[in-house]
Amino acid sequence: MPSPLSSCPPPRPAEGPCEPPAPDGLACSLTVPAAPYSGQIARGAVRSVLHAYRLDALAPAAVQVAGELIAATWDLEPGRSLYLSVRYRDDALRLSVYDAHAPHAHPRLAAHCEARRRAGLRVMAAVVRDCGGAWGFGESREPGGGTRTWASLPRDGAVGYLPAR
Repeated sequence: MPSPLSSCPPPRPAEGPCEPPAPDGLACSLTVPAAPYSGQIARGAVRSVLHAYRLDALAPAAVQVAGELIAATWDLEPGRSLYLSVRYRDDALRLSVYDAHAPHAHPRLAAHCEARRRAGLRVMAAVVRDCGGAWGFGESREPGGGTRTWASLPRDGAVGYLPAR
């Protein structure tokens, strides 16, 4: 009986040095557990992706933002998953985190939850402001609902960002 893998074509040999992908093609995502250590995973993944796309100059701001996005959301739904999306379009890097915590129907609960999210994102908001970007959160458009929190970092602003030492 022939192996089901025998019908697969053999791997193609590399044709010279591999060219890095164009930055405008960056569209990467990662799912991490809603846990305290996930910020470290997200920061490392963002740093690696930016390096692969020759966007290392954006890393200080982007790595800070990614870590803050994860840190502000993991404890809203512990034990669930967080979905991080990193995209580069129109000279801006956009980072989004989707969590399963759905918006509240009751106005007081919704206001309390929004205040908690904003408080948890103060550092990220300062980084985004320093880069001339924008951020926000709202109902997720992903299947299953939840909340999408995002930040957009224009290239020119993010390149000039240097964290305080």
